[in-house]
Amino acid sequence: MALTYNDLYLNLRKRFRAKGVFEADRAARELSCAAFGKTREELVRDGRLYAPPEAERALEELAARHLAGEPVAYLLGEWEFYGVPLDISRAVLIPRPDTEVLAARAIEAAQGFAEPRVLDLCAGSGCIGLAVAKHAPNARVLLGELDEEALKLCRQNIRRNQLTERVSTMRIDAREKPSRQLGEFDVLVCNPPYIPTADIETLDTSVRDHEPRLALDGGADGLDFYRAVCALWREALRPSGRLLFEVGIGQADTVLRLMRASGFGDVQVEKDLNDIPRVVFGTLWDEI
Repeated sequence: MALTYNDLYLNLRKRFRAKGVFEADRAARELSCAAFGKTREELVRDGRLYAPPEAERALEELAARHLAGEPVAYLLGEWEFYGVPLDISRAVLIPRPDTEVLAARAIEAAQGFAEPRVLDLCAGSGCIGLAVAKHAPNARVLLGELDEEALKLCRQNIRRNQLTERVSTMRIDAREKPSRQLGEFDVLVCNPPYIPTADIETLDTSVRDHEPRLALDGGADGLDFYRAVCALWREALRPSGRLLFEVGIGQADTVLRLMRASGFGDVQVEKDLNDIPRVVFGTLWDEI
């Protein structure tokens, strides 16, 4: 029996809800648009039209892959973060809504300077740094990332968002002392790997089997990158510069103490959309 585009979308949404798929409605909508080759507006406009068999087959293939654990963003090859469209691949983590809390604080910090230099360390797709550049138009942003494939994606996303004049990339290891040639920054924002090594095997299959381990593994207790950045990167900040971290569940208090011990004052913790302490940020004092 022939089905309309809307029938296919609604059937998929019902299946995803029944299976407990995360963000079932959004997943069904995005996969339907991809399978049908339509924008969201076109899906609404054409919803009453009958879908050809090849569209139904394409949707079923995407649905099966997602139900097997493959994330929607990797199936689509793109995602949106804080109003910024991004190319996405398995070389990088998929930007999460909770990370938008970190992006909002980084944007606010950058807007506190006339012409801020901003470093997005452990940049991944470049989502945070690009959000800062978009919403703080006087900022110049460097996306620092260790993985070469992720850096390629950063460059794609810079071009996609027409930010080549103000955003650049550099291969940087956050666990090593920064080169003096980098100069000083007003804002350093970092969403590092923070999953304890032993916990990675317990993660949901969509994360464990598909997202890059390099971007997940934060060492034995998940805190390796926080220790390194606090110890080594304060000299890359100007006096009164701001350091902002995303942290994992249960890590906020420890990261707060690390920052205070490293010379940061007015250190604060902010909760994410699920009321979990997620962002720790503070200001570099002139003297420790």
